[in-house]
Amino acid sequence: MTYPETLDWMFARLPMYQQRGASALNAKLETIQEFSSYLGNPHLDFRSIHVAGTNGKGSSSHMLASVLQEAGYKTGLYTSPHLKDFRERIRIDGREIPESSVIRFIEQHKTYLEAHSLSFFELTVGMAFEYFSAEKVDIAVIEVGLGGRLDSTNIITPEVSLITNIGMDHMEFLGNTLPEIAWEKAGIIKPGVPVVVSEAQAGVAHVFKEAAAQREAPLFFAETIDAAQYPTDLNGSYQKKNIAGVLETLKHLDSFPVSTAHIQEGLLNVAGNTGLLGRWQTLGERPRILCDTAHNPDGLKLVMAQLLNQEFRNLHIVLGFVREKALDKILGLFPQHARYYFARPDIPRGLDVQTLQKEASLYGLEGEAYHSVGQALNAARKAAAAEDLIFVGGSTFVVAEVV
Repeated sequence: MTYPETLDWMFARLPMYQQRGASALNAKLETIQEFSSYLGNPHLDFRSIHVAGTNGKGSSSHMLASVLQEAGYKTGLYTSPHLKDFRERIRIDGREIPESSVIRFIEQHKTYLEAHSLSFFELTVGMAFEYFSAEKVDIAVIEVGLGGRLDSTNIITPEVSLITNIGMDHMEFLGNTLPEIAWEKAGIIKPGVPVVVSEAQAGVAHVFKEAAAQREAPLFFAETIDAAQYPTDLNGSYQKKNIAGVLETLKHLDSFPVSTAHIQEGLLNVAGNTGLLGRWQTLGERPRILCDTAHNPDGLKLVMAQLLNQEFRNLHIVLGFVREKALDKILGLFPQHARYYFARPDIPRGLDVQTLQKEASLYGLEGEAYHSVGQALNAARKAAAAEDLIFVGGSTFVVAEVV
């Protein structure tokens, strides 16, 4: 098979949460454990850092990988979802897994995959772990897909675990309260393995304390870390909290020492070292065009606060969501004085644009509906003056169509 044919087979045969939502999830570890055993348990061949959280886990994972690369370690990085190409999910030293490796993995294991009910995510975890094993990485940074306790990545025993922000997202799977969600995230805490929590959030800190105590895992909150002295090329103001968690995590990575210089260079070159996209990313100037993948209330509050601190004459917002998003918790966070360009992200889960336009009007958000994200952005470009600002967001999948 060619690479496009391989992807077509994967996307068509295996249920993918990115496309289908809840029906694509296997909320259990038995399937990935069986698949890993079939592959020879490749996750036992390399050391790792495990990263979970509602917001910030992707950026934190890329930061950690960048610092470790600067320190000279051969570093694997597993993240999700991808924005442009599937291979973004699996990298070594910033380089995406080769197309030939993806093709070979599917060809070698196609019989097993056809005989077992794996999810798309379980497949990608197995592929990543086998690739990191075969390439003999020194260490891999592994980002949780959803939750933690029953996430397919949770078969690893890392050197240290990092849990970032806890917020209200994916409640249909993780619980309806912050403590319930935190408990699912705390599921990555392993016996005796240090765990770092980026924020000591009121109402959930006790969950991590209890989970760490039960598993006799040393627990560290990163709130006392001064991140201001470590600038980064990731420009979102919310990155300060992520940097604090990363710095604390690196302190407890005993087998992989890094210097202050490695940390400084790593944080200054995250996007260049790891290929991270979509975090407060500038897509153009005059008019300035920004995008961000924030898609839940906590993330959007921070992004909207930073957006409204920018200098502009008029604000234009290209906006779209997935169907399961709780619009009543989100639409009120957006400014009424902007002009809106509503669009449906090009995935089955995309929210109908007419529905979004109608719901948004209830919150004083007025604008036109467009057939695609690209069409909406083109309309915003035509309408905007050089001194205006265009923001593209609401969903990872909206941003994926413009970066």
